[in-house]
Amino acid sequence: MPGHPSSSADLDLRLVRYFTVVAEHRNFHRAADALHLAQPSLSRQIQRLEERMGVRLLDRTKQGSHLTEAGRIFLPQAHALLHSARQAVATTRAAVGPDEFTIGYTGGLIVTTAARELRNRRPDAEVRTLHLDFSQVKAALLDYRVDVVLAREPFPTDQLRVTALYEEPRVLLVPTFHRLAGRTSVTIDDFADEALVRYTDAAYDAFWRLDPRPNGRPTPEGPLVASAADKLELIASGQALALAPARGEHTPLRHDLTTIPVEGIEPCRVVLATRAEDRGPLVEDFLDIAVNQLISRGATRSPNLGKMH
Repeated sequence: MPGHPSSSADLDLRLVRYFTVVAEHRNFHRAADALHLAQPSLSRQIQRLEERMGVRLLDRTKQGSHLTEAGRIFLPQAHALLHSARQAVATTRAAVGPDEFTIGYTGGLIVTTAARELRNRRPDAEVRTLHLDFSQVKAALLDYRVDVVLAREPFPTDQLRVTALYEEPRVLLVPTFHRLAGRTSVTIDDFADEALVRYTDAAYDAFWRLDPRPNGRPTPEGPLVASAADKLELIASGQALALAPARGEHTPLRHDLTTIPVEGIEPCRVVLATRAEDRGPLVEDFLDIAVNQLISRGATRSPNLGKMH
């Protein structure tokens, strides 16, 4: 049981956010994956929050984690605390105009020329870039680690403003010794019984594994991957295959891997994400640059190019 509550009413917002993620996933292991923390570390952080508050927020069982009565009461207030903190930062930054701006990007997407153009437009601002894992897009924006993110869908978009840029075809990534290697194209039927690598995020996993298949069959499950490097190693060793964007983290391609165009499946969409409430001049400048410059890299112009949702 938690000890006596701290005499201070202050709460560490980082711990509050960890609690909301565990509450969302109902499982410490999945929450730790989403937060990119070790599970023991996340457990200690939740214990610190419980000790600070003097109540138990979560019951831990072999089947998962469940909110206690105190946890159910605190959860909406935790969301409100985090929202208020984000609003306070956004309001202050909008009032004075930030002199620092960080551009996030995922996978093999390139922001170099767009970042250079923003530096030319705003020479007084310090423009930085930061590579993110696909699962970090929303968290990095809401935590103010980045101000915009160039990413491929799908990812959680609530509280975000998303601008479509362009579409990329998806390809099948196989080892060079695979029976399909050398084909000019394939259809889903050609690899229907092949295991595809799995991902922790359910929506991302469903999109990149085509699960379920058009005929309703579940996709054969391959190993769970936590990083692009691990994924490439699993494929190269013949343990699974993967769908990937035509221009992804496998480019420049490893010599032991090859890609095959896949016919009959929808492309993936490259978008720019920002915080929904952020309308600062640097954000708007970068959106303008992205729409007018980054789309030139796209293989297919998105039908909703430049539209926000």
